[in-house]
Amino acid sequence: MTALPGETPGTVGTDTPQDTVSPPEAGAEGPEHAEAPDASDAPDASDAPDPSGAPEAPDASEGGESSDTPADADDDAEDAEAEAGADAAPAEAAPAAELSEAQAELAAQRELRERIEKRKAEKAAPIAAGTGLSGTAADLLAAVRAVESGEKSGTAFFDRPAATPASRRPAPAAAQPTRTPAPEAAPTARTATPEALDAVRAVLTEGGAPEALARPAVGALGEQAAEQLRTDPWRLLAVPGVRPEQADGFARALLGADCGPDDGRRTAALVGWLLERAALQGHTALDADAVRTALAERAVGDPDAAVRDAVEEGVALVFQEGDEPSADDAGAADSDGEADEAGDADVAREPVQVLLGLDRYALAEESLADGLARLVNACEKAADWAEAAASAPSPSAAELIRTTAAAGLVAHSGGEAARAEPAALIAAARGLGLRALGATHSEDGRRRLAAATGDPDTAVTLSGLLSGAQGPGRDEDGALALDLLVVLDAPQLDVEGAAVLVEALADGARLVLSGDPGVLGSAGAGRVFADVLASHACPQVVSRTPDPGPIGELVSGIGIGELNQVDAPGKEVVIVPVRDAGEAVHRTVQLVADSVPRAFGIPAEETQVITVGHGGAAGTRALNEALKQRLNPGPGRFGGFDPGDRVVHVPAPGRAVPGVVLSADAEGLRLDCGGVPVVVPQERVESSVRHGWALSAHQAAGMRWPAAVVVLPGDAAQGLSRPWVYTAFGRGERHLSVVHGVDQALPHAVAQVPAQERTTRLRPLLEALPTPDAAS
Repeated sequence: MTALPGETPGTVGTDTPQDTVSPPEAGAEGPEHAEAPDASDAPDASDAPDPSGAPEAPDASEGGESSDTPADADDDAEDAEAEAGADAAPAEAAPAAELSEAQAELAAQRELRERIEKRKAEKAAPIAAGTGLSGTAADLLAAVRAVESGEKSGTAFFDRPAATPASRRPAPAAAQPTRTPAPEAAPTARTATPEALDAVRAVLTEGGAPEALARPAVGALGEQAAEQLRTDPWRLLAVPGVRPEQADGFARALLGADCGPDDGRRTAALVGWLLERAALQGHTALDADAVRTALAERAVGDPDAAVRDAVEEGVALVFQEGDEPSADDAGAADSDGEADEAGDADVAREPVQVLLGLDRYALAEESLADGLARLVNACEKAADWAEAAASAPSPSAAELIRTTAAAGLVAHSGGEAARAEPAALIAAARGLGLRALGATHSEDGRRRLAAATGDPDTAVTLSGLLSGAQGPGRDEDGALALDLLVVLDAPQLDVEGAAVLVEALADGARLVLSGDPGVLGSAGAGRVFADVLASHACPQVVSRTPDPGPIGELVSGIGIGELNQVDAPGKEVVIVPVRDAGEAVHRTVQLVADSVPRAFGIPAEETQVITVGHGGAAGTRALNEALKQRLNPGPGRFGGFDPGDRVVHVPAPGRAVPGVVLSADAEGLRLDCGGVPVVVPQERVESSVRHGWALSAHQAAGMRWPAAVVVLPGDAAQGLSRPWVYTAFGRGERHLSVVHGVDQALPHAVAQVPAQERTTRLRPLLEALPTPDAAS
C-alpha cells in the first residue's frame, strides 16, 4: 500500500505551490499514546467499549455526532475532565443535564418517560407475565420478573414469536391509527428554585463535593435532589461528569462507617452508570459478563447479586440473545454454551448472550422496530411511478424510484455524489402530486439537498422537521403531513431520534433511509442505519455513482481498506509532513491563513480544520486558540468570544451547529448559524459554545466545505480508524490537505482498524418481524 501523494501549497509570499513533499519515511516518528477521545466526538467505532473505564462525560459544547459508533461518536471519547481535576470535572460537565431536555427532536419522548416512571412506581404490584416482548415497559418488566423468579424460562419471553401482518396497525383505509400528539415547542431547561439549590448546596458541602454541582444535580434529580442525595449519596452519579470514586468519597463523608463497597445503593448506581457510559459509546445494551467484570474491578464483592438487585430495582432490564436461552436467573444467567443436563447431554446448546440495558433504549428499539414494520406492511405499491423512473437522471436514481414505488421502507447507500439520487426521487414524487420531503442532519446538508432538487421547500433539517420549525407540520392525528420522507445522512440517526421520527409518520407513508455506510455513526446510542442494512428488513439500493475527482477516488479506496496513491494534477490532495504537534499547529495555521487561499483561491472562512480529539497539543482546543490569534485576534470580551469568531453551538448533546459570533447583549451571545439567527443565553454560553475553526470528525460528519485540513499529530495514532479517516478525508469538496505526523499508523488504520461494532438489539428485533416485501 502506498502513501498518500500530494504537494504542499505555497507559503506566505508565493502565489504558486511549492514542490511536492514526500510523506515521512516509515519509522521516522513512532506513534505516541493517543489522547482519549472526546465523547463529543460521539463514540467512534474504533473505540473499544470499556464499561469500567469509559471516559468522563465530556462538555456538551464539544459533543459532536457520536459517531464511529456512538455510533462512532466521533468515536473518540476524550476524558475532558481528566485535565481539570476530580472536583472540576463534574462541575464542568454539569450543564449537559439541562441540555438533554432541550432536544426538540425528543420532545415526543416525554410521554414515554412518563410511562417509564409510572411502571417504576407500580412495580411492586403483581404483574402478569406476557408471552413475548411487546415493546411496552410493562411487558419488559414482566419478562424480567418471570425469568428472575424461575416461573418462566427465558424462552417464553425472549424468543419473540413471529407476528402476523394482522397484528400490525392497519392502513388508514381500514382504521384510523392512534397517534402520539404533535410535539410542542422544544422544552426549556428546567429552572431550579432557589430553595432547592440552597438545600442541595448544603448537602454537597457536607459531603465535600463542589457547590457548582448544585444546579446540574437539581436538573438531573429534580426538586427533591437534596433529600435523595442525603438518603442515597450515590445518586450523585446521575449528574453528568461525576465518576464513581467521587461519589464514593461523597458517600463516605455523609454516611461514615454505614457504607461499604457492597452497599445496594452503590451497586445499583454503578450498574446504571456503566450502562449510561456505554450509551455514550453508542451501545444500547451491554453484555452482562462485561458489567459483572466492571463491578468486580470497582470492589463489588458479589457482582452476580449486584446485577440481580439492579434488575429487580428497575435500574436495568435483562435480555437474552440466542436460540437457547439459559434457565438461570437474570443476574447469573449461564452463557457458557455447555450441554443441557436436563435434556440430551450429547446435544450442546448454542452460546447465549445475556444483555443488560436501560429501559429508555429498550423502549426506543422496540418502538422503532414495530414502527418500521408498520411502514413496510401498511404501504401499498404504486403503479404510476414507471414514467418518473424512465425519466430519471441516472440508472441508480431510476432504480431508487422503482424500489420506493413498491415498498414502504427503503435503504439507499452511496457516497456524496449519490445524494443526487434521493434528490431525483423527491422531485419525481412531488411531480406525481405527493407530499415529499428530504431531511438532513445539518443546515449545510439541507442547503446542498435544496440545490440538488432545485427547490428550497423540498429540504429541511431533522431537528427542524420534528420540532415543527420546518416542514409541513402535523395532520389532525399528529402525524407528519407527508407521503414520502427521505432521510439523508442516515448513519447519524440515533435510536431515540429514529423512534420519534418513525412514530411521527402516518400509515401508508414511505420512508427512505439514505447515507454512506462508511462514515462515523451517530452521537447518540444505537446504529440504526447499519442495523437496518444488516437485518435485510427492507429493499436496499446501492448507488453505482462514484464520487468524482482525486478526493473521491482517495476516499473510495479508504472505504474498502486501501490508502491508494491518486493523481492530483490540480493539487486537490496535498500531504504536509510534520515532526511533532507544535509543528502541526504551526503548519495548520499557515495552511488556513495563507497557503490554501493563495494556491487555491479558497478563503480561510471556507476551510475547515479537522483533528482527532479535543485535548492534547494539537487537539481542537489548541488549534482553535492558535487560529483565533491569527485570523480574528481579540480580548474575548463576550465570554471568551469576539464578533467574527467561528464557533460551534451544541444546543443538545450530539448536535453540533457551526456558526459565527455577531454580537452579545443582555439576552446572550448572538450567532449566525448558517443564516439562522441564534441567541445563546449567558448562562449557557460556557457549556454550549466553543470556537469552531477546528472540529472533530464526528462534529464535521454530515457537512462539507470547499477545503478541509485534516491534522494527524503523532499522539493521534491510536484514535484513528477506517471510518474516522473516511469521514475526515471526505469533508473537502475541492481541496484536502493532510498534516501528516503519524507515519505508518495512517495506512494501518485504514487497512486494519474497521468500525467497532456497537452492541444493540435493533437488528434481531427487525429480523424477527414479518416484512413481506423484504429483500432477500
